[in-house]
Amino acid sequence: MMMIFEVLSLFLISNNMTDLGILTGLADILGSVVLLVIGILLIVLVVGVLLVLLPAIIVAIVVWFLTGSFFYAGIAFLVVAIISLVAL
Repeated sequence: MMMIFEVLSLFLISNNMTDLGILTGLADILGSVVLLVIGILLIVLVVGVLLVLLPAIIVAIVVWFLTGSFFYAGIAFLVVAIISLVAL
């Protein structure tokens, strides 16, 4: 994929040495698209992780309310999180 950008940029530079405004505009558009895709992928990844860990969080909160112990809540969170990850 990166090679396509390099060939395209070399083509634009070699054919249009006097007017670099087109190259700058094209680089801005390509950079914006790449950053947008990376941002969307990060958001999807964070939401996916939260959905996988949501049952573990709920169990840990319930255990903490019932026992008042962060230790037991942590153990419950780890057990449910490991079960959720293995079940995927």
